[in-house]
Amino acid sequence: MNFIKNLAFASVLFLLINNSFAQRSGVEISGDIIQVSLPVLALGSTYFYPANDKPHWQFLKTYALATIITRGLKPLVNETRPNGGKHSFPSGHSTSAFAGATFLQIRYGWKIGIPAYLLASYVAYTRIYAHKHYIWDVTAGAFIGIGSALIFTKKFPKKFQTTLNYTQGYYLVGLDYRF
Repeated sequence: MNFIKNLAFASVLFLLINNSFAQRSGVEISGDIIQVSLPVLALGSTYFYPANDKPHWQFLKTYALATIITRGLKPLVNETRPNGGKHSFPSGHSTSAFAGATFLQIRYGWKIGIPAYLLASYVAYTRIYAHKHYIWDVTAGAFIGIGSALIFTKKFPKKFQTTLNYTQGYYLVGLDYRF
């Protein structure tokens, strides 16, 4: 089973690392690095914080769906990039970054989600800054990444959960423990 997990992890890394480091500006390079780092961090977190709900498969399904939609739309829409290149819509960098950020936010909460979303937004900015995409390209990429994560990602299960209920004039405090 560890072989399958390692193979899946290596496959995702291979898909994430492409020719994105052959850029010119520091802003572009930083965006490229972050767009790879967020999904790698999201997937890596599933091995450091394992749970019974198979979080690595949640991420892999999230990322696969986001990638399939994005790569499928690019040739269908065939929008010209601001710099004259092909396949501008939607932004794959934004899709990747927002899929990772949304996975982290859903799984671990807003303390991790806010910085992740700020980094994903920076990636979207770098694509516009580098004249690789229009604002609607990065917005569509963000929606695809977010939507894919919303479909497959579950909140990290906590062992202890407290509840507060009010019934017939009494407050009830509960403490649940999950095995």
